[in-house]
Amino acid sequence: MTLENCLILSFILFAIGICGVLRQRHMVGMLISIEIMLNAANMNFISFAYFKAADATAGAVFSIFVIALTACEMAIALAIVVSMYRRHHSLDVNQLRDLHE
Repeated sequence: MTLENCLILSFILFAIGICGVLRQRHMVGMLISIEIMLNAANMNFISFAYFKAADATAGAVFSIFVIALTACEMAIALAIVVSMYRRHHSLDVNQLRDLHE
């Protein structure tokens, strides 16, 4: 597998994530799409570190950092989703436009 193949695959994953965020009406689906986009970024980090750098640990360090940030983000986002579901009994984004009530 070459660098170009890895970058094309990463671009496809990122595009799928963007389409998911733009088309989803359910908040959990949006969170999954964001996770796909972050995994595409991780794939870029590791691909460039593997193919272009003499020391491949830099890509792994960035990926671990992104994974840690993603875990924190998902924990906070899922807590918000659960509290919104308890309050509004729906996770449809169109129904949750009015968040100040």
